[in-house]
Amino acid sequence: MSAFRLQQLKGHILPANKITSMAGSPSPLTTHVLNIAMGTPGSNMALSLYQQDPSTSAWDLITTGTTNNDGRCPGLITQQLFTPGVYKLHFDTAQYWASMGETSFYPYVEIVFTINDPSQKYHVPLLLSRFSYSTYRGS
Repeated sequence: MSAFRLQQLKGHILPANKITSMAGSPSPLTTHVLNIAMGTPGSNMALSLYQQDPSTSAWDLITTGTTNNDGRCPGLITQQLFTPGVYKLHFDTAQYWASMGETSFYPYVEIVFTINDPSQKYHVPLLLSRFSYSTYRGS
């Protein structure tokens, strides 16, 4: 396993890929983590965004980040980089629950989805408890 992947699994955010706020440039892809067990935002959760390479099926890392106090991670991807294809959002749920002194059945959650029309806005929320999760395409 690569050193990068080990750092990623440990929840470390590498500066070269860290999400930064894009003032005045809203991301066409957004997410929102909600801790439905406690009725609070899923704040301070590490996540990564990947796009699948159609020729090899390998996952190319686009960026990493951490949810803010509202459970959101602004600036996931620019409109210019947002192209048709298969994407994956990887959420480090084990670290999130461990930070609250809890364990979880799911060490991570990966949501894989297809983008056909990158001119649209896509919202991919994660509704989470220690023993379940759900998602949907929002707007």
